[in-house]
Amino acid sequence: MSIDRREFLLAAGSVVVAGGFPLPASATPSRFKAVAFDAFPIFDPRPIAELTESLFPEKGRAIVDAWRTRQFEYQWLRALSGKYADFLQTTEESLRFAAKQLQVAMPPETQQKLMAAYADLKVWPDAPRAIHTLRDAGLRLVFLSNMTRAMLERGLTSSNLDKTFDGILSTDAIRSYKPDPKAYRMAVDALRLKREEILFVAFAGWDVAGAKWFGYPTFWVNRAGSPLEELGAVPDGSGRDLNALVEFVLPGSTALSSPSRA
Repeated sequence: MSIDRREFLLAAGSVVVAGGFPLPASATPSRFKAVAFDAFPIFDPRPIAELTESLFPEKGRAIVDAWRTRQFEYQWLRALSGKYADFLQTTEESLRFAAKQLQVAMPPETQQKLMAAYADLKVWPDAPRAIHTLRDAGLRLVFLSNMTRAMLERGLTSSNLDKTFDGILSTDAIRSYKPDPKAYRMAVDALRLKREEILFVAFAGWDVAGAKWFGYPTFWVNRAGSPLEELGAVPDGSGRDLNALVEFVLPGSTALSSPSRA
């Protein structure tokens, strides 16, 4: 007689699953069948900001803020205008604009260093254990990100998490960006599940709104403590880290997180 992996873990009571949190006997099964992650609840962008500050002392924060703002604007403008360019190209274009806007000299080698940081993203300290816990509880895990597939694969491989995800969904495949409804639909089509069975995990407030408008239940990993966007969309749950996500998905799980740099 075969035993479902999820049923075995729940029947085992208070055991420590490989790499994860203890799942006590009182833990209730998740109402979700899958979790779709944006990239940045898992990948830590802080080294990019740190590198920018080291290259441009006392100007790094302003550069990063201008860079990030224009990055999203360029992506959305291109998608709406039918002039699509992928995440890397729009990120590089927005970096050049930020330098011009702030009247900062940006030599080619400096630009290359900053762009290379995006190709070497590592995960947040709390990510491996949380991911393994969700995976070992029987949940299917996918990325649903505006980043390119190559960027996502490289980040997972460098963090030894490439075997934990069931799918990597980059909106580059449909030549658009979230919050386009076609982008959010990718997880429904790939997983062949109902929207309400997939929990979408967002890093940004606008992504919370886009996912809610599409029909996903959402969890906001609000690491920056940002206010909720005034878009009439409230996440089903929120917290400052992935430990809070695990508790939301698997109530009763005990967070045994490693020390965080946050």
